[in-house]
Amino acid sequence: MPLNDSGVPGQAQAGDDGVAVPVDAARESWETGDGTTVTCAGPGTRYTPDRGKSMSPDCGHRYPRVSDVGKGKVTSTWTVEWEAPALGDSGTFTETRETPFTVRVVEVQVVNVAP
Repeated sequence: MPLNDSGVPGQAQAGDDGVAVPVDAARESWETGDGTTVTCAGPGTRYTPDRGKSMSPDCGHRYPRVSDVGKGKVTSTWTVEWEAPALGDSGTFTETRETPFTVRVVEVQVVNVAP
């Protein structure tokens, strides 16, 4: 459940002498829709095909059974440090965002018939 594609913090900057704003994913909390809450400390680990069906090493959830559409919510907490060198000013604040989602868990059964 990584927070972004790269799995690394982001940064924005405005102008040559402007404001630099590094952003770190401090925490992410998933209400999965099946009564489970998963809290991740940081962005999680990006999935790579060599991991196959294995669980995330630091932030994952496996739905235990088939279900109809469930409603969940992810709450992302970001730590934002800003600096304005031209003004000789800087600071830190926390930003929290909530995003609802729906999930439908299905099962696929395959029958392998030898020729």
